[in-house]
Amino acid sequence: MITFTDVSKTYRTLGLVNRVFDRLNFAIKPRDSLGICGANGAGKSTLLRLIAGIEHPTAGTVTRNMRTSWPIGLANCFQTLTSGADNVRFIARIYGKDEKDVLAYVEDFAQLGVFMDQPVVNYSSGMISRLAFGVSLAIEFDCYIVDEVTSVGDARFRRRCEEELLSRRDRAALIMTSHDPGTLERYCTRGAVLYGGALTMYDTATEANEVHHALQMRLPSPVSEKIDVN
Repeated sequence: MITFTDVSKTYRTLGLVNRVFDRLNFAIKPRDSLGICGANGAGKSTLLRLIAGIEHPTAGTVTRNMRTSWPIGLANCFQTLTSGADNVRFIARIYGKDEKDVLAYVEDFAQLGVFMDQPVVNYSSGMISRLAFGVSLAIEFDCYIVDEVTSVGDARFRRRCEEELLSRRDRAALIMTSHDPGTLERYCTRGAVLYGGALTMYDTATEANEVHHALQMRLPSPVSEKIDVN
């Protein structure tokens, strides 16, 4: 289980205090599938980074009893001057996995051919996405985090990604953000809306999408509280 207890997050930049979250309280259970809705700037990616442990809360506690993935498809984790294969081997060593098994999975999934042995700096954006998605799924986690990446690649690759994510959802928790209501409803059984620094849970992704849509009709849309400290 992943538990947020009175979690707040603020950033201080250019004389402003940007309060993204204020006292969030919720829990992610094993095999939970949660779709998170929110406007641009509402803090969806920040929330995922807190769940994954990439960032720490300003106040409150995040307790993790599940091994959590980095955001699936995250491409800026690669050393671009080394090859795709060497990046995969390095990640396998970090997680204590057999390098040959992980590399074989990524080679089959990403279908990069000879480019696996080329420096990542020579990859196109699509090739980087294939590598990132492949290595993200090559490691088994208790909880997978997906941040707006299910539409990468061509139709065949997208279908493969969808099949793999649905398979992981059946045996692990899945937390997803997307601006596409259909994507959240396809992958997630529960929904949540991030609005004005608060996260509200709903029984279905459909209900969360409807609430999110209604909130976007309001003007202005409060995404976080900015306080002038000068």
